[in-house]
Amino acid sequence: MKYFQYIFILLLVSACSSQKQININFSAVEIESILDQNISIRATLTDENYLWYAGNNGNYGKVDLKTNEITKFKVQSDIIVNEIRSIAQTKDYIFLLPVANPAHVYKISKKDNSQQIVYSERNEKVFYDSMHFKDELNGMAMGDPTENCLSVIITNDGGNSWRKITCDNIPNVIEGEAAFAASNSNLIITKSKVFLVSGGKKSRVFVSDDFGKNWQVYDTPIVQGEAMTGIFSADFYSDKIGFITGGNYEKPNDNSNNKAITFDGGKTWSLVANGEGFGYGSCVQFVPKSNGKGLVSVGANGIQYSNDFGASWKELNDDKDLYTIRFLDRKTAYAAGKNKIIKLSFDE
Repeated sequence: MKYFQYIFILLLVSACSSQKQININFSAVEIESILDQNISIRATLTDENYLWYAGNNGNYGKVDLKTNEITKFKVQSDIIVNEIRSIAQTKDYIFLLPVANPAHVYKISKKDNSQQIVYSERNEKVFYDSMHFKDELNGMAMGDPTENCLSVIITNDGGNSWRKITCDNIPNVIEGEAAFAASNSNLIITKSKVFLVSGGKKSRVFVSDDFGKNWQVYDTPIVQGEAMTGIFSADFYSDKIGFITGGNYEKPNDNSNNKAITFDGGKTWSLVANGEGFGYGSCVQFVPKSNGKGLVSVGANGIQYSNDFGASWKELNDDKDLYTIRFLDRKTAYAAGKNKIIKLSFDE
């Protein structure tokens, strides 16, 4: 089976080779410490000259990417703010969404840090995992089921108001299927598609071609069946090329059935590097301008890199305390995690 999977991947790679290829092969990575403080960070985004981050205890902030100057903020609330694991943006605003009950979407001005709650949901099961904007008007967040389907909220007015999609419009989950707020990467919005990934007793990919009005759901070969197994992170290079990773959180060194790639927009998935490479992955991102060949993952086995669609991996750094990563450009990324933000400069 492994042989045939490898041949299949080679055929898919050949099919993509008709596109103009940019040969990228990272040999090492230089690490620069940006933030060192007692904070857990699982949500970051780049915003022109700034890196915004969000963490536990209502803490968030921004890093000036030219000077590395850090400006720290805190959500103003009369209740305890749970850990913030979802962050999104429009041109003028940052949006924060903490996990657990109650769920509040905070709309925060980039100019003066004024804060407003634009969505509230109270339910003992509520737990939002990821949030992103497609453009200046349309945004979405996803979370664990409070009824029989994944929770999905949508805005079409730039984040001023949000509404929850009913379960009549989303395929039902099975018992024990939910999502993992590991790195704000359970929800991916591409040019014309939306992808949601689930984990736990069942690990699937939900796809919408019309921004949440209709959905299709597809099975994946990622390890699943237990509470802490499944997809923890996904990224899509295009509407067609996507990658999922995760594994068994309770067995972080287990590298079986924990990495898969699609070339048809999530309909079919092929395991890659099965029994090889890294184990539990907290976040995976495509390298920009790599035609989908380049991937970087962070998690329990350090910073890992692939330049062949995930077929093989090499460790660039052994830092096991990173939860999330986002690229600034083709050779620069910022990663965050337990008590830290670091800058990664990749060498070819």
